[in-house]
Amino acid sequence: MIIGTLLLAAPALAQTAPDEIVVTGRGLDAPPGDAAYDVVTVERERLAGTASNRLEDVLHDVAGVAQFRRSDSRSAHPTSQGVTLRGLGGNASSRALLLLDGVPQADPFGGWVAFPAYLPDRLAAIRVTRGGGSGYAGPGALAGTIELTSGTPADLGPLQLRAAYGSRDSMDASAVGSATLGQGFVTIAGQYSRGDGFVPIVEDQRGPADRAAPYEQASLALRGVVDMGGGAELQANVSGFTDRRDRGLDFTRIASDGADASIRLVKRGGWGWSALAYVQTRQFASGFASVDDTRSAAAPTLDQYNVPATGIGGRIELQPPIGGGVTLRLGSDVRHVSGRTQERYTYVAGAPTRRRVAGGESSTIGGFLDASYEAGPLTLSAGGRLDRWTIAKGSLVERPLAGGAALTDLAFADRSGTEATGRIGAAYAAGAVTLRAAAYRGWRLPTLNELYRPFRVGADATAANAALDPERLTGAEIGLDWRPAPALTFRATGYWNRLDDAIANVTLASGPGNFPGVGFVSAAGVYRQRRNLDAVEARGVELDGRFERGPVSLSASYAFADSRVHASGIAAALDGLRPAQTAQHQASATLAWRRGDLGAAITARYASPQYEDDQNSRELADALTFDAAAALPLTRSLTAEARAENIADARVEAGISGPGVIERATPRTLWLGLRYRLR
Repeated sequence: MIIGTLLLAAPALAQTAPDEIVVTGRGLDAPPGDAAYDVVTVERERLAGTASNRLEDVLHDVAGVAQFRRSDSRSAHPTSQGVTLRGLGGNASSRALLLLDGVPQADPFGGWVAFPAYLPDRLAAIRVTRGGGSGYAGPGALAGTIELTSGTPADLGPLQLRAAYGSRDSMDASAVGSATLGQGFVTIAGQYSRGDGFVPIVEDQRGPADRAAPYEQASLALRGVVDMGGGAELQANVSGFTDRRDRGLDFTRIASDGADASIRLVKRGGWGWSALAYVQTRQFASGFASVDDTRSAAAPTLDQYNVPATGIGGRIELQPPIGGGVTLRLGSDVRHVSGRTQERYTYVAGAPTRRRVAGGESSTIGGFLDASYEAGPLTLSAGGRLDRWTIAKGSLVERPLAGGAALTDLAFADRSGTEATGRIGAAYAAGAVTLRAAAYRGWRLPTLNELYRPFRVGADATAANAALDPERLTGAEIGLDWRPAPALTFRATGYWNRLDDAIANVTLASGPGNFPGVGFVSAAGVYRQRRNLDAVEARGVELDGRFERGPVSLSASYAFADSRVHASGIAAALDGLRPAQTAQHQASATLAWRRGDLGAAITARYASPQYEDDQNSRELADALTFDAAAALPLTRSLTAEARAENIADARVEAGISGPGVIERATPRTLWLGLRYRLR
């Protein structure tokens, strides 16, 4: 309805050429001071050319970007898909701020990312800022900011259809369309994918209980942009997704659904400004199971049958015309989230005997100022934020399903606080070389998931912790950008980050036994709880390069992260260890050749060994994978496509359960398909 109203309001000007774009569909331009920070851009051509056609795969082009596990959104548990950078580790929640057209995208309850909601073909570009703290983009950017920008008709074309058939009876189909209407435009994008999936457990450890893990996912996004006159434009977005996965065992079905809507007014020139409002709704359900020692039978252990969540927010920005080389942005943003987990647990003879409801709400409201100064080869950047946060209405109620008095009935005290953060940076251009330096502070509020929702992975169980404090990061970096020739660019950055009060899953005991917040844990499992560690400290180097000449391009990215835990008290045994699921080395390289619709590309990716657990007792092996994609035009509008993921069928270890059972990520997957473009 929002989109339709906008389009009816758009004047149909006869003198406007059919292919002329009179509005941008973008927010305010990034300030010049961003030159002081480590920024990498993934262009549209790469977005549309990956082997998997998935956003998380594209993000791995930027070394250092990582999810909690190596699996993608076809086989991973959705709660393991928080995004982070710079070796800071994590759990379900993102330590990087993910934005789409200025709107925060992390799940309101859990902070993870619903990757099936994002079709790469509908985007114009991805802009990744490593580090940088919480600047004008909003709070939560501890490890960096990932900005997704929607495509315009100039990016998307009038109509593009893709369909492919792949290994294990997989299908991947999408449609992207756009139209210029008067002084505005509309875009629409939809995707459907399904597959029988693969068996997650490695072959030599499987038993009769193990089976393939199917998936079925779909998304739809509609966008309209209208010129309001005077340099202002109105942008509206409506989108939704549905996601069904399975973990390769009985009783482990997963269901995720979501819908988003946003509206943004942007004014450029003179007094620039932007006003944004958005709403997000999410529904999540997940089952968990245990397996006997011979892996011959699975039994239900936890049924999180309904985890609803809502996020609402907005922001206002001003960009006054200061002049004299100064660019200023100031404004305010607010975000409120609420949600609860509803679950059945403590199974007896295959049936649950108890019900747990836990949840609450949290909010942040902040003001920010960001200034840039340009004087010849020198660019300076300085910005600050002041945020007020609250955690409220937290509760935990546990009752027998048979009726009777509550076993637990807790109302957690409301909490609030104020966080002052900021960043400063400088860049100096000397011919082909630009020198950069920056320092920053950022913060992140614990998610409702970390505060209230327990979970299980195999025999291991992790309890929530309603007393968690916010995470706070201090960092500094120095870098160099070098462009010795128009076809060649190189970027190098060294950094130091310290994340105080880092939230981690801390091992407290081994099974068998009944433990608070999770119930029974078998002898094969361990009991953990989310806790604030003293800190996680990371030092590292990031290297990026690109060469492009004619139809040939080569891009490469490498990240080294030496990350260590500082811990005391009950977590003292973790002191000096590496954070869980944090690789020391990550690398990616893509060699491509393209001439019109004819082209081919091969991508190599490497991740060094990393530990599954906080105690560094279970090591995941390193992984080197190769992907490839090729396109052959059949007619002016029709192109045949072939894609291959993990060509060598390398074993990519994604997890190790308590008994040492190894879960793998995507095996070799081959695709054949067609792409149609309306010219």
